[in-house]
Amino acid sequence: MAESEAGLPEVHVQPGESLLVHDPTILRTILGSCVGVSFRVQRLGIGALCHPMMPRCPAGLAGRADGRRYVDYAIRELAGRLDSLGARRSEIEVKLFGGGDVLQVSNGSVRPTVGRQNGEAALDVLRREGFELAASSLGGKSGLNIKFNTATGEVLLRRLS
Repeated sequence: MAESEAGLPEVHVQPGESLLVHDPTILRTILGSCVGVSFRVQRLGIGALCHPMMPRCPAGLAGRADGRRYVDYAIRELAGRLDSLGARRSEIEVKLFGGGDVLQVSNGSVRPTVGRQNGEAALDVLRREGFELAASSLGGKSGLNIKFNTATGEVLLRRLS
């Protein structure tokens, strides 16, 4: 675990991972077509970041750790963990990033890209779970590097060229 410029531990959340922390930490990740969803509960001093890669979890993977690769499962799983810690949905600050079209698609394709599907799935699940977004940056043609300070809720975003 590295230490950030702010003197906080810094942890890289890999694709398909979710991490919930109880101490001030910088959670960072790099997104392309994946989405990153940050959760912060100031009252409880906890923060979380998930980095799912695909929109919908097949039924056979529900309840397994590799379900975290899927947007719907990762968000619901973290929501359940926050619920069990006593967080109320109304006090959870949620921010959503990524879902870019970073992979080249054929010009004639009318199917939504994986990035777009990931963004739409995240918006749908967050709404169904009763969360309101405090901030978001979805889409685009480039990847993102994000750093989430769980102590302040600040998310620094840098577009990759």
